[in-house]
Amino acid sequence: MSEIKFGTDGWRAVIAKDYTFKNLSIVTQATARWIKEESVTENGVVIGYDTRFMGKQFARHVATVFAAMDVPVRIADKIAPTPAVSWGALEYNAVGIVITASHNPPEYNGFKIKAPFGGPATPEQIEKVERRYDHYDPSLETGSYDTYTAQGQIEEFPLTEQYLDVIREKIDLEAIRNSGIRIAHDPMFGSGRGLVGELLGEQVSEIHGDYNPSFNGTPPEPIEKNLSELSAFVKEKGCAVGLANDGDADRIGMIDETGRFVNSHQMLSLLVKYLNREKGMNGTIVKTFSTTNMLDKQAEAYNLPIQTTPIGFKYIAEKFVDGDILVGGEESGGLAVKGHIPERDGIYIGLLITEMVVKAGKKLSELVQDLFDEFGVHATYRNDLHTEESKKLAMMEYCKKKKLARIDGKSVDTWEFTDGVKHLLEDGSWLLVRPSGTEPVLRIYSEAGSPEAARSIVEEATALVDKLE
Repeated sequence: MSEIKFGTDGWRAVIAKDYTFKNLSIVTQATARWIKEESVTENGVVIGYDTRFMGKQFARHVATVFAAMDVPVRIADKIAPTPAVSWGALEYNAVGIVITASHNPPEYNGFKIKAPFGGPATPEQIEKVERRYDHYDPSLETGSYDTYTAQGQIEEFPLTEQYLDVIREKIDLEAIRNSGIRIAHDPMFGSGRGLVGELLGEQVSEIHGDYNPSFNGTPPEPIEKNLSELSAFVKEKGCAVGLANDGDADRIGMIDETGRFVNSHQMLSLLVKYLNREKGMNGTIVKTFSTTNMLDKQAEAYNLPIQTTPIGFKYIAEKFVDGDILVGGEESGGLAVKGHIPERDGIYIGLLITEMVVKAGKKLSELVQDLFDEFGVHATYRNDLHTEESKKLAMMEYCKKKKLARIDGKSVDTWEFTDGVKHLLEDGSWLLVRPSGTEPVLRIYSEAGSPEAARSIVEEATALVDKLE
C-alpha cells in the first residue's frame, strides 16, 4: 500500500496509474475504520469534489464504500470548493472528504481529509488512517450509489449554496456593490467557477470559467507565471482587483489595478494590518517557514505574538483550533483569518481583501505600497525545480551540512532547519531550500530588499544543484 502516501495536504496521484478505484477503496476503508474505531464522530462524512477528470465518479465511489461500512454520507449535489467541504465538516460535526488534487497538473487527482473542527486533519490523524491500510478488505460488497441514496444512507445536499450563504453573512458585499468597482475572477477552470459572480453579480467578469478538466494544459495554481491572462484582463476591463483561485479554490492569488501580481506574503501582511488596525482584532500571527519576515516586523509594531510552523496548512490549522489566532498563512496562497473556518479559503480571503480596498478608499497597489513605506520592501522569489532525485538529495545534504556559507556575495549568518534548510544572510535576506511534499520537485525560495536581489539568490542556488551529485 506504499503508493498511497499523504503529503503536505492529502494523497495525490496520477489518474489510472496509482489513482485508481481500488486504491480509493483502500484509503476510504482506512478512513472509515479510523472514524469508527477512534470515535471521531457519529455524523459520518461530508464529501465534495472539484472539476478534475472523473471527479464526480470517484466521489460517488468513495460514498458507496463509506455507506457499505455504515458511515453516514452527505455528498455535495454538484462541484464544490474545498473550503465548502471544510465548512460542512464543522457545521455537521463530520469528517470532510474532498476528491481533488488542488493545484497539481491535470493528470492528478487526490483525496483530502478534513477534521470535524473544519480544517485539515492533523498529521497524527493522517498517520492513524495510514496505519489502517493493511486492514483493507477486498471482499467488501458495495451497493449502487442510487440504492444507497434511495435508502437514505447517502444524502445529496446543496453544500456550495450553504457555504455561499456563510460568505454573505461575513463579507460586506453591500459595500463592495455600492463602491461600483469592477472585479475580475479567474477560477482557473476549477471549483471556484461562477461563485464570485454569484455573490456580486454583474460587477464580476470571469475568465477560465468553463468546464475544462485539463485546465487548458496549465496546472491550476494561482502564482504569477500562470496569471498573465488575468493581468491583461484586469487592465483591459479597468478592474480594481483580480482574484484567482486554484483547482479546489482554497488558495488565492491577486492582481492589482495596474496588472501587477500581489503575492501571498503581501496579502497576509495586508490582512494583519486590516484586521488589527482597522477592525481592532487581536491574536497571534502564524506563518509557515517560507513566509515573509514582514510579518515579524508587524508583530513587533502592533504588539502581537507570532509563531512559525513547518510548511503545510495542516500545521496552521492546528494553531487555529488550539489558540487565539488572528491570521495564519503560507507562501503558496493558503490564508486563513479569525472569525471564519480554520482553513484556507481562496474565495473568502479574496473578497475580504476586496472589502479592504473598498473600505480604505485606496487602490490595492497603494495599500501594498503603504506596507513597504512602513516596514521596508520585502521582495520574494521562488523556483520549483524539476530535477533528478539524486541531485535533489545531494543539494539537501549540501545545505544540511552548512556548506552553502556564502550566497550572492553575502555571508550566511545562521541556519534554521524547521522544514528544509533556511540560510539567513548578513543583510537580513534569506534562502530556503526544501523538497516538495506532494511533487518530485526541489523548492527554492528567497526574500530580499529588492526583486532583483531575491531573484539573484534563487538563481545562484539553482545553478548549484546541477553541479552536485
